[in-house]
Amino acid sequence: MGGAVAAALHQAGHRVLWASAERSEQTRQRAGAAELEDVGSLAELAERSEILLAICPPHASLELAVALSAFTGIYIDANATSPATAEQIAMAVGAHGATYVDGSIIGPPPLNAGSTRLYLSGAEAEGVAAELSTPLLEAIALPGEATSASAIKMAHAGWTKGSAALLLTVRAAARALGVDDALAAEWERSQPGLVESSSRAAQSTAAKAWRWSGEMDEIAATLAAAGLPDGFHRAASEVFDRIGNELDPDDLELLVHLLETLAHVESLPPSEQRSSR
Repeated sequence: MGGAVAAALHQAGHRVLWASAERSEQTRQRAGAAELEDVGSLAELAERSEILLAICPPHASLELAVALSAFTGIYIDANATSPATAEQIAMAVGAHGATYVDGSIIGPPPLNAGSTRLYLSGAEAEGVAAELSTPLLEAIALPGEATSASAIKMAHAGWTKGSAALLLTVRAAARALGVDDALAAEWERSQPGLVESSSRAAQSTAAKAWRWSGEMDEIAATLAAAGLPDGFHRAASEVFDRIGNELDPDDLELLVHLLETLAHVESLPPSEQRSSR
């Protein structure tokens, strides 16, 4: 996502910098393809940037903000975090004079016009939205709370990714109980398109489960803070954590088999769990 957003901003005429220190070869290749300007270190990035746009897995968002605490420009955290985590990030980046803008991205990587929105909130949200909106990335300033951008991401992903976890878990349970084919046939009669939806859920989850687990934890925290049950998304976090990143995105059978296997391991006594692993 980060590379695609950077590419969209570059195509729109922005000068986009990035820091290659301790990054993978794949990341370097993506940055090169997007024609980003490498400044080497995070310290140099902070020194030379007017706006920093942070896009990373949610579990690393606060750590990144702390690492960039010397930055004094506009810091946009566009990660899938709860409003409470967003407030912590705002405190971290504001400690040395930076201006915090809450952000979130909804949609796929911005490769086609109209597919992707960058939501922004906070005192500077309207100005930043006007600055960053491009033909491929629509920036939208939200009214209300300073963390409204994080809130809308939590609500949106709570359904899209939370329902994917539920769908895959039900499919795995049916497989474990020997009724997967019968369930698929019933779905075709009473819930047309659900089998196909489960295949799409498997494909999208296979490569991203390691990141979505933390996102589900953030959603659960958001719901709990709103006085709502958080168990749905705590369970979804466990589902994604069990899946990990060991799957072929094109192989639904592997996905449901892995879920079935992990469910079996978790049901064994502790001594047998250790031996089976």
